[in-house]
Amino acid sequence: MIEKVKISPHQFKLIVILVYIGSSILVIPGILASEVKQDAWISALLGILFGLLLVWLYNSLGDKFGNMTLVEYSEKILGKWIGKLISLFFVMFLFINCSTLIYIFGNFITTEILTETPIQFTNIIFIAVIIMGTRYGLETFAKASEILYPLVLVLLIMLLIFLCKDIDLKNIQPVFEYEIKHIVKGSLLYVSYSSLTLVALMMIFPAYVNNKKEAKKSFLIGTLTGGIIIFFLTFFVISVLDPNIAALNEYSTFTLAKKINVGKFLERLEAIVTLLWFITIFYKTIIYFYGIVFGLAQILKLKDYKPLTLPSGILVVIFSLIIYPNSSYANKWNSTTWVSFALTSGFFIPLLLLLVGKIRKIKNKY
Repeated sequence: MIEKVKISPHQFKLIVILVYIGSSILVIPGILASEVKQDAWISALLGILFGLLLVWLYNSLGDKFGNMTLVEYSEKILGKWIGKLISLFFVMFLFINCSTLIYIFGNFITTEILTETPIQFTNIIFIAVIIMGTRYGLETFAKASEILYPLVLVLLIMLLIFLCKDIDLKNIQPVFEYEIKHIVKGSLLYVSYSSLTLVALMMIFPAYVNNKKEAKKSFLIGTLTGGIIIFFLTFFVISVLDPNIAALNEYSTFTLAKKINVGKFLERLEAIVTLLWFITIFYKTIIYFYGIVFGLAQILKLKDYKPLTLPSGILVVIFSLIIYPNSSYANKWNSTTWVSFALTSGFFIPLLLLLVGKIRKIKNKY
């Protein structure tokens, strides 16, 4: 083990929630609205169920290989060379996702808040914070989650309370207007941005959680909690904004916050969503980045992952500037390639490892 620290199941649960919410808090409601309009909330509910099934798969892997990360038991199950290839593919998945999150962060800042700031500067500043947090180690940013999560919860409650009076149930009618295949497609989009990204946590679960049994419960509870939060945000976006307006807005939750108007003196509280998103996308990005450098260190048999943080951070920033040439390309990638890519890394690879691990265990017995 490169890392010698252990985090508590409670800290792990908070990390699961924050990673689950991640970029989803801004983008999922709009993506679902563009796919199934007023039935977006149904896709979100179905997506929560799929997410819990995924966590069951991850927990099953954790049961068999409790003291190893996904990179370590890939080699143990599939052999040295195939295992390393699978591990490299997994690290590439984390790298692409980390670059995408840096891009989303920079794009949001430069289009919604600091419109005259070059995206390069926002990306560099953000990755500098990520590198610093990663170098401090897992235990440090796990403890920080205990401070930041209550703030996230308070801000979420404030946001939803202020918007309750603006709910119009006509906006979610008629229910089930879209065929089930469209609703399922919407739920797969939901899962690809939320639950499937939790596979990055297999670089710390359960090897670096000090109680495996409680860690499994924390994984399930954290996923369910994150799912409920995204469900409520999706419901509010659809019922307050109108599904057609939500579908046209790239950051529909941010647009939703602009609707807040309490007594004509409390208005346009976009800062609530902005702060919420800063915290959650930080945790999602740092888990990806931690997985990249930690995974590479294990593949290369290094004693420490910290020397890899700076060069990896530079590569992530460079890739974040070229990953999406334009918005049209980004939309096409998200609608055609992204779900398959996420399913491969977040579902098929863990399933393959679990099945081959069981088969090899049977062969060893007989």
